[in-house]
Amino acid sequence: MLSLQTTEGASLDEARAIGRKNSTYLHKQPRIVSSEVPKPRLAEFRVKIEPVLEKNCFQCHGAKKQKGKFRVDALDPNLLHGEDVSWWLEVFDVLSNGEMPPEEDVQMTDTDRQTVVDWLSEELQVASEVRRHEKGHSSFRRITRYEYNYALQDLLGLPIDFARDLPPETTSEDGFKNSSELLQISASQLGQYRELAREALLKATVKGDKPQESYFAINLSEIAKAENAAKQNPKPDRKKKKKPSTVRESSPHYLDRDAGEAISNPRYNLRGRSYPSSDTFTEAPPASSLGLAIPGRGKTAFNLGSELPDRGNLRIRVRASRLSEEGGPPRLRLYYAFQASNNSHATTKLSERDLTIDDAGFYEWTVALSEIGRNPFRGQRVTKINSTESIVIENRNPDSAVFIDYVEVQTPAYDQWPPESHVRILPDQADAEEILSRFMRQAWRRDVSRQEIERKLSHFQRIRSGYEKEQDALIEVLANALASPHFLYVSRSEEPSQFELATRLSVFLWSSIPDEELLARARDQKLNDPVTLRRQVTRMLANSKAQRFSRHFVRQWLGMDLLDYLEVDQKIHRRFSAELKESMQHEPIALFNEVLNRNASVMDFLHSDYALVNEALAKHYGLSDPVRGIDFQRVALRAQRRGGLLTQAGLLAMNSDGKDSHPLKRGIWLLEKILNDPPPPPPPSVPEIDLADPEIAKMTLKERMEDHRNDPACHSCHAQIDPWGIAFENFDAVGSWREQIGDKPVDASATLFNDEELNGVEGLKRYLLLHRQDQFARALAHKLAAYALGRPIAFSDHAELEKITAQLRDQGDGLATLITLLVTNDLFRN
Repeated sequence: MLSLQTTEGASLDEARAIGRKNSTYLHKQPRIVSSEVPKPRLAEFRVKIEPVLEKNCFQCHGAKKQKGKFRVDALDPNLLHGEDVSWWLEVFDVLSNGEMPPEEDVQMTDTDRQTVVDWLSEELQVASEVRRHEKGHSSFRRITRYEYNYALQDLLGLPIDFARDLPPETTSEDGFKNSSELLQISASQLGQYRELAREALLKATVKGDKPQESYFAINLSEIAKAENAAKQNPKPDRKKKKKPSTVRESSPHYLDRDAGEAISNPRYNLRGRSYPSSDTFTEAPPASSLGLAIPGRGKTAFNLGSELPDRGNLRIRVRASRLSEEGGPPRLRLYYAFQASNNSHATTKLSERDLTIDDAGFYEWTVALSEIGRNPFRGQRVTKINSTESIVIENRNPDSAVFIDYVEVQTPAYDQWPPESHVRILPDQADAEEILSRFMRQAWRRDVSRQEIERKLSHFQRIRSGYEKEQDALIEVLANALASPHFLYVSRSEEPSQFELATRLSVFLWSSIPDEELLARARDQKLNDPVTLRRQVTRMLANSKAQRFSRHFVRQWLGMDLLDYLEVDQKIHRRFSAELKESMQHEPIALFNEVLNRNASVMDFLHSDYALVNEALAKHYGLSDPVRGIDFQRVALRAQRRGGLLTQAGLLAMNSDGKDSHPLKRGIWLLEKILNDPPPPPPPSVPEIDLADPEIAKMTLKERMEDHRNDPACHSCHAQIDPWGIAFENFDAVGSWREQIGDKPVDASATLFNDEELNGVEGLKRYLLLHRQDQFARALAHKLAAYALGRPIAFSDHAELEKITAQLRDQGDGLATLITLLVTNDLFRN
């Protein structure tokens, strides 16, 4: 079962089936730990294991010679209580993966390898359980920046970025931003959290009567009618006859739909036109066949002057329809723009979601004015151009035009008064005690004691006389509740309550606070029941808030911050665009969602016969099936060069230098993120590749790496890294497929440390599917557990992670299955 000979000619689907059949998790029986205290099997080690190690390992890692400054002969075989467990884990990994002994030495027999691996596997399992029972676990961490933001959004019912002024978190060794070792808080930070909470509560609440609303009615049919009349009856030009201007239908233009005739293009993209506002709502005019057509990737600005208030909601309604059934529905995105002078202007995206125009009718956005980076010169005449403000509407579907005949702007817009967010916090007819107790229960995610309520009530009564209105004093006390560790921290005690379990579950799957359903199950003492817990996991994963989990886990697991900051050399890669980069950023998350929603096998991350792409990515990949628009669609793949995470353009691009591929970065990324087997750090004074040497400059990248590897100081590390990265050489810096580099054919063949041949990315996938499925399943369980627990994974967690991985493999490798197994395991529950 540990043979490393590749099955030549096997398709990737066949390799996947063979690799699963040979999984050690599907064959080995775990050692049962009885109620008695286990004892290390030292006698068995001396008789069965040490002779095998002496024959195969001691000559390079013994008393006379220590490669890598590592001695196997000196390791304490008492794994249950000894100090060398981490070294034994290293021995277990290199033997089970066939990485030792190296190819130039006498090879271990399969029987010897299996003997040592089996013994170590059982001892490590028992040692982990013993140490976990002896030490237990607890963690106490601050919620992250993004968790704080989502928690306030869900608590207050406002889609505002409450955390934009908080500094970003650093990442742990595992790559996660929610690790307890990094998330502490200082007294000065506590003050910042209190001020942020106070500002959030002020945005959520209102005082006094409903403010007067203003309306901008932009009747594009009337404008188009005027343009059409001017076209039909042009004014005579006494000075010089001019040819009638040609309408550019590739840009926004007025259109007569009945006549099928383009009328004219808006001058200055409608920026120069200021629309009158009214304090009285006017019914929308009847739908018209005259209006504005915005083609794919076109955008139009509407100048609103300088009359927008500082607070409240900005609501924009458009009456829109598709101009054609072909090319998919138009997708409209909203921006805010201003031009402060002749030479300065700014544009900010306002809509978190694009409007999909399917049927003719009204579509709307609602935006909080307080969250817009406003024109600092609004209302002032600082240049010849009035310092006005505009909204900009962009059609993001490149293949479909949209028709708009009426735009309505309402501000400040409220569906009710007081707003729903105000009623959540300060319900009418409720006294101070009721408001405080209700809010504290929601914010602190548990029942609150009488003493806790009385302390807050006493504080309110002490400060009440200092405020004109009771509401202001209540806001101050509620801000204190949000600056409390009970809100800001996720606790994990030695004997966790079910409320703690509810919080940890909601932070894991929703990056936020529990809802009433989850808190009710905790209050009923039913949440710890495995059946109830599984039902809650299913319910929560089906909720739209689970999109947060997909986004943040995938980005942190795969280290996608690298893609955010990637700078691509546009002179070399001319077709690389901001739209393509945005698509690259979403592709791994789209695949994760697909696997999660279908409970598909996690092995789809190594290779799949489908991809989730939009038009930009489909063109980038050269897919033959037509894909239109910006929405991600599942498409079948005919070639094996794509599919899974490894060949996604964004992940390949972020591990390049923006000009060319970077095998070293790609190899390290695969080992760290996919296999959880990070290589050792480079030794000091590593020699750099001398590109000034004309002989080196002539070499291909692969030849340079081989030459660098010949240096004895570099060989041991690079021999473990380079082959993994070289296998990706058919992909350039932006993840495009290539057959040649310059005038030379691409050579993506490489030999692993265990003498296994990898022939390009297909060979890499085949090898991983044949021989590394167990390692990948274990690595993903490790990464998911580190994220779910919010702390580094310790050796004492090893036994439970092995149990979860074995159950995952036995139950079909489903991603949703893995999440459920983790949540219902003692590692998460207790």
